[in-house]
This record gives sequence, structure tokens and C-alpha cells, in this order.
Amino acid sequence: MATAVAAGLLVGAGAVATSQPATALDGSQFDPGNIISDQVFFNGGAMSEGQIQGFLDARIGSCTNGNCLNVKRIDTQSRAADQMCGAYQGAAQEPASRIIAKVAQACGINPQVLLVTLQKEQSLVSGSIARGPSDARLERAMGYACPDSANGGCDPSFGGVYNQLYKASWQFKRYANPPGTSKFFTQYAPGGTRNVLYNPNSACGSRPVYIANQATANLYYYTPYTPNAAALANLNGTGDTCSAYGNRNFWVYFNDWFGSTVGDTKPIGSLDSVVAGQEVVTVRGWTFDRDVSTPIPVHVYVDSVGYPSVANASRPDVGAAHPSKGSSHGFEVTVPAPAGARQVCVYAIGANGNGNGTLGCRQVTVSTASPIGNLETVQAAPGGFQARGWALDTDTAASIPVHLYVDATPTAVLADGARTDIAAAYPNWGPRHGFDARLASGGGSHRVCAYGINQGRGSNALVGCTTATALGSAPVGNFESATGTATGVSVAGWAIDGDTADSLAVHVYVDGVGYPVNAAGARDDLARAYPAYGAAHGFAAEIPTSPGVHTVCAYAINKGIGTDNTTLGCRSVTVAGALPVGNFESLSATSGSVQATGWAVDPDAAGPVTVRIDVDGVATERRAELTRADVGRAWPALGAQHGFSESVAAAPGSHRVCVTAVDTAQRGTTSLGCRTVTVP
Repeated sequence: MATAVAAGLLVGAGAVATSQPATALDGSQFDPGNIISDQVFFNGGAMSEGQIQGFLDARIGSCTNGNCLNVKRIDTQSRAADQMCGAYQGAAQEPASRIIAKVAQACGINPQVLLVTLQKEQSLVSGSIARGPSDARLERAMGYACPDSANGGCDPSFGGVYNQLYKASWQFKRYANPPGTSKFFTQYAPGGTRNVLYNPNSACGSRPVYIANQATANLYYYTPYTPNAAALANLNGTGDTCSAYGNRNFWVYFNDWFGSTVGDTKPIGSLDSVVAGQEVVTVRGWTFDRDVSTPIPVHVYVDSVGYPSVANASRPDVGAAHPSKGSSHGFEVTVPAPAGARQVCVYAIGANGNGNGTLGCRQVTVSTASPIGNLETVQAAPGGFQARGWALDTDTAASIPVHLYVDATPTAVLADGARTDIAAAYPNWGPRHGFDARLASGGGSHRVCAYGINQGRGSNALVGCTTATALGSAPVGNFESATGTATGVSVAGWAIDGDTADSLAVHVYVDGVGYPVNAAGARDDLARAYPAYGAAHGFAAEIPTSPGVHTVCAYAINKGIGTDNTTLGCRSVTVAGALPVGNFESLSATSGSVQATGWAVDPDAAGPVTVRIDVDGVATERRAELTRADVGRAWPALGAQHGFSESVAAAPGSHRVCVTAVDTAQRGTTSLGCRTVTVP
């Protein structure tokens, strides 16, 4: 992949020969292992949009075709943040200077690096080409995805100034294999000596280069050749047939336009590794000050907390790469670090007021030296709660104490129960790390927390908290159903006393008369909801009673602490066999008929009742099915269709009229009354 995105490097249009000579530069100053420092390369805020625009205007001057970067405006698209770059908010017709500034900020790449790359790849910043670049040059502005193997061709999906700037910057960050990506790029990894080719033609050979930092590695991934002696001997022109110029030109342009690529005074060095341990981090690397050969201080920061040390360990590789400085410039420092995600930065402290240099920052996750574990379940149990979980301290294989709190009340236990799953996950510590404890508590909602008690490094650690509800001393339950049968009332429900797993007595009252029932029936749903109490807490019974409407109440009888029984609820129940009820409300007469009005319901059935209207012993049957909202409110379970208003033929004179409601099941009748009326 490194060669797939490498830029075209051989001298041609856009080589140094077309730019101003590098004043006071000498090829002997080119350090192939430290072409540019990390602090310079990754300084995304080195130039503002206005400064970039001013620089482009000064370098390009008058544009001849509208394609020049100081006048070109480009539509950009929004890009979401990822491990390499922050989000980019796209916009219509953005000037190139703004795109460069925004990409630099989003990806943390120095805008000067981007300007230099635009020049070394396609001569888009300075010279005659920059004053009238072709569309083709803009399409491949940064040389991104234009491998040597493609003979100058580029991947069209990455074409255009904006895409080229963004993707090249993104790639510069990707070369460092940031967290969340693969360790793909290792060929030029900093902190070691790597062979770098002189030319795409492998017959030209290579040279060993100690790669001092990530920024230099980035340049080699992007342009995988180092200048040979001939290229360095003629910084303003060409060398020989084995010369390649990309990284030389980058160095020359940067020095000419913006000054030193590494800073003239700050220390140089490398942060080779940051290794996270248990509440510590260990950093390794090297550094020295250019002006002295004696070791210099390094400061290690974990987040905002600093720890001083000295880079005085032996590093023969540094001495070999920089003979005048010697080998005593390495460091390996272990410092405290709290558990969790941490940013670790290392700074080299310059001598003689030369300033300090950032050797690099890394994000690491520090493991804890304090106890670890999990409060897995907290369930209601007799007297309070049953709490289960595990805890261990990595400093010892022995079982450790656990302090369990219900609100502010502690209970100390030893986590010594056998847990084969913990032994499988932590084989060096064995299985004896489980706890299963009964915690005393009153009824209601409580906060239950567990702490592993530290045995070595670290401190006591919270391993879990949860809010749970204890049943308490008064019984709880549910009067689930009460229904009428042909002979009485059938009741069902459940009851548990929070103080005991034993079954309870339940007293069922029918119209004030009590009947004892044992709540000992198996209820698997209760065993699942309250495993510490088991399943034997259901009740179901049939209580004989007379037909009609009855009030049925259920009470759970307290068995543990206290004397308070619990009312589970009351129901109104109609027992099958009840005869109809109703009211013969009025009787009127008109010429040739009588009119009887009223209502009737059968408590056993929701349908209309048959009524018999008897005029002087002669019966006429009708259905009481007129809507009567008042009856519906009084008998909500039976509906409202129970009214009657019936006309029956009658001769003139006085008549005796009686109304009878007929039981739906033909078990009998109910007289609603008799009245006398005179028909005119």
C-alpha cells in the first residue's frame, strides 16, 4: 500500500530547478532520518486561512486561467470524524486557502506541509505552472493515489484539490497506525534503522536510515526514496540516473519558505513506545539537545500530571546514528497512572534555554491494580436481600473481603466461593472468588453496593451498585381473581411474607364471614421473580355461598416480624343461581291498551331478560332490551339493555296488571309487582 499511494518523484515539471534556490542550504545538512520533526509536521494551526491566502497570493501572483490556488473556489463535501481526522464541514465555493486551513485543523497536519507537498508534486504554489495550472494538475494536486507503478496515472476516485488535500492528510495520520486501526504500516516505523531505496529502480541500491520520528516515516511512506549523494550535491537541479528528488525537494521548499523543518534549537528524539500496566505506564525512547552531548531531562505527563526523569540510558543505535552525541541518551521511565483511558506525552527539556520539544503523545488504557469484580444479582430474600457476585485482587490469589452496603449499612463477607468461570477467565488466580450473602434490610427500595477490599497496590474498588426492592415484614401478594360458580365463590392469588420463605395463611371473607386458605400452591412465576422464597405461595379455593351478589375480600396473615396483616383486595362477585331483579316503575292506560314501564336484569347473564305482563290473568311476554343508562351504571358487568316499556291491548274498564321477570336459565321468576289501571 505504501507504494500504491507514493507520489511520482523523478525530476520533471515541478522539480526544484523551477523554484528559487534554497538560500544558505547545503546538502550536508539533510538528515535522512529526521527530515522534519513531529512537532512541525503535526502542527495543524501553524497558519491561519488569511496567512495561507496571503502566502498563495505572494507566491503565485497573477493567474492566467482561473485554476490558480489563490483564486480557485471549490465545492466541498462534509466528512465524518474517524481515527485519523476530525469532521470536515463541507460548503459551496470554498477558497483553496480555506480548504487547506480546515483540512490542516481536522487532521492535525501543518498547512505548510500541505503547501510544500502541492508544490513538490504538481508545482501549484510557485512558478509559471502555478500561474496557470491545467485541470489535470489540479486533479492530482497532492500526488495521492498516483503510484510510480501507474506511470503517472492516478485513481480518479480521489481526484480534485479538496479530495487530494483531505486524503493525503488522512493518509499521513494513517501511517502512524492510530488506535482503532491495524498495524499495517511498519516498513519505516520510527525508532529503528530501515533500508530506504535511492530510486524506484532497485538496482540503484538503498541505504540504512535510522528513522527518528513519525513525521519522517510519513514522508518515506508517501515518497519511499531518499536522495543520493548526487541529488544532495546539486540542491537546485538534478543528480544522476539513480537520483530521486521528492523528499529532497520537500526539505528544500520547506526550508526556503518557512525555515527549518526540525527547529534549530529544540531537542530531537523519539518516543519509541508507551506500555500501559497496572496503574503505571512505561515510556521508552531517546532524546538529545543539538548543542550539547550530555544527557538532558525528559518529563513524562500522564494527562496533566508530570514526572521528571533524565535521558541517560545507553542507546548504541543513537550513538551510531549521531556519533558526535554518543550513546547515553535513552530513557525508560515507569510512572504512576490511574486506571482508564490516559494520554501520555513525553517532553525533552532543552539545554541552555533552547526550548523544550514534544517527543510524542499516545493514548493508552491503563489497567487497575485495585480489586476487580462484579455485583451480579441482588434479589429480595427473607429478611432483606440475597447478593451474589465475585471479586479478586490481582496482587494475590487469595480470597479477598467484600463489603456490601444496603444504603449506609455495611456487611462484610469473604469472596471465597468456588467460581469456575472466574478461574477460566483469570487462571492465575483460581476459582475461590465468589460471594453469596444475605443482607438485612427493611422493605422498600434500597441502594445496594459492593466494594472489593484492596490487598496490595491500588485502593478499595466499587465492583457494582444497583437499586433493588425488599419485601419487608408485612406480607405482599395479589388477589388475582374471584368468580362466581354454581355453588359459591372461586378465589385465587398469592402471598409472601418478606421475613420467611414459608407458606402463609390467607383469610378470605365473604360478606364478612372468614374462611382460612393456605397459600402453599406451586407458582413457578413467583419462584422466578423471588427465587429466595421458592414457589409455594399460591392460593386457590372455592368457598360455598348462596346465590346472589357478594363482597369477597382476601387478607395475607403476617408470619414473621410484626403483627400487621395485609389486605390483598376486595371483589364484588355474583354467584350463579340468582333470580332476576328489577322494577315495575309505572303503568298508564290509553284507549284500548295499557302501557307498563320498568327494568329487569338477571345477575347470571348479561343478555336481556324476558318479562311477563299479566292483564287480569292473561300473560303477554316481552324482552326487556331498551337502553337504560342508569341500569348500566348500577350493573356495569351486565350492560344497559334491560329496560321495557310495553303496550298490551285491554278493553275499557278497570284492570289488574302484574309484571314478572323470568330467569334466563329457567330457574324461576321474580315478581316485579302489580298495579290497577282504568282503560277509558
